[in-house]
Amino acid sequence: MSARVSLQARVQQYLAERRHLGFELHSRGQALARFARYVTEAGHRGPLTLDLMAAWARQAKAGHGDRATAARRFRLLRPFTRWLRQFEPATEVPDEAVFGPIPGRVAPHIYRDEEITQLLDVAARVGPPGSLRGAVMATLFGLIACTGLRISEALSLLDADVDLNCGVLTIRQSKFGKSRLVPLHPSAVQTLARYRAQRTRHVPTTPETPFFIATRGRRLGQPLGEHQAHRIFEQLRKQLGWVNRGGHGAPRIHDLRHSFAVRRLLLWHEQGADLDQRMLALSTYLGHAKVSNTYWYLTGVPELMSLIGERFERFADPWEDGDE
Repeated sequence: MSARVSLQARVQQYLAERRHLGFELHSRGQALARFARYVTEAGHRGPLTLDLMAAWARQAKAGHGDRATAARRFRLLRPFTRWLRQFEPATEVPDEAVFGPIPGRVAPHIYRDEEITQLLDVAARVGPPGSLRGAVMATLFGLIACTGLRISEALSLLDADVDLNCGVLTIRQSKFGKSRLVPLHPSAVQTLARYRAQRTRHVPTTPETPFFIATRGRRLGQPLGEHQAHRIFEQLRKQLGWVNRGGHGAPRIHDLRHSFAVRRLLLWHEQGADLDQRMLALSTYLGHAKVSNTYWYLTGVPELMSLIGERFERFADPWEDGDE
């Protein structure tokens, strides 16, 4: 980049111009800001290169993202780099040559009840003995499983965001720059209260204390990192020897969120609820930007495909009756 204007300044200039045209760019703006920080920390000088952008894209989800995730990250740089060429003509612009085309959504691994129970059991035994680590990991995975939170949302919680008197979580500035309230089941409130009491015995607690903390050495009491959470999950997954039933390489933490959504839709169906009426509530609860992202479960997840078939049969039956 030019010594006269930093990449961070160019990102802000680009976003200001686009927003002046009416684009909100919440998630894209956050991603470009992260990319600018990555470039600065890498000590890169000169025009942006495809190798530099690809290295950043591979770090998606703390290095645990799949090819599709990296491809999406890579693609979001295209409009910015094309714009940047007016100032830095040698800037390279990403195409599909590095990660290939972005595939459509693939079916997640939907956890069975016994798999979630197994995960929480082995997570609670993560050592060393006497450490808070097992309680942190079991509570983290359990909270995601029973609320459908994103891993980033759970790890961003402060103690003040967890109101156990009202049974509500406050999710601040999540993936799409929106905040929301997430009501909790009484059983979840009891589990979180028990964890909070354990954590308080290990570290002093203030409203600004991270709810999920690191437990070792000098990082004791600091926010638990996403990389560490994924690493421990992978160890537990290998220990449990699950058979992958999704379209990704292996069961993921994020599949706990998918499993929550699917289980809720199945429960509503069993209760005879009108799914179309409940979809907006579920979409809001999950923090989806568009309700169409929630409707995807009905067509994109095998466990819910039968619901589509039944709805079609109810639509088709009156026509069949009329032909007789």
